[in-house]
Amino acid sequence: MTEQQTIKTQLQTALTAAMRARDEIALSALRQALSAISVAETAGDEVAVLTDAQVLPIIAVEVRKHHETADAFVTAGRPERVERARAEAAVLEIYLPAALSEDDLARIIGEEIAAAAAAGAEGMKAMGKVVSAVRAQAGPTADGAQIAAMVKSALAG
Repeated sequence: MTEQQTIKTQLQTALTAAMRARDEIALSALRQALSAISVAETAGDEVAVLTDAQVLPIIAVEVRKHHETADAFVTAGRPERVERARAEAAVLEIYLPAALSEDDLARIIGEEIAAAAAAGAEGMKAMGKVVSAVRAQAGPTADGAQIAAMVKSALAG
């Protein structure tokens, strides 16, 4: 894959390779992701071509859906389906940028809490402002629930 290729083009190329290899797991995951991208492109009044920055959150949502599906299968006692859902998530995860480590996230949270305090917002009243700022720095693929939990813990402690 060349650097000039968009993520969508990379997904389409991988889909073709999965068809040729008869890789059912990759085929399913890639089709779902490309379908979600197509829906987003045609959702407005005009057809839009999404940038990589707009495609990444869509892929992140698809990965999260696969993980949630796997968790639901674990709860339902269907271990044979868990493996497939996790494998489909893994197929899409390679298109996402590396997630921030917990230490990096904690550092950003600390900086944003200090900035909010300097602006006069302290304690739990600063939560919304801090979470928004951290999400902006962490990128579109960051786990919002993890950020919110870490910010809440830092503000409470």
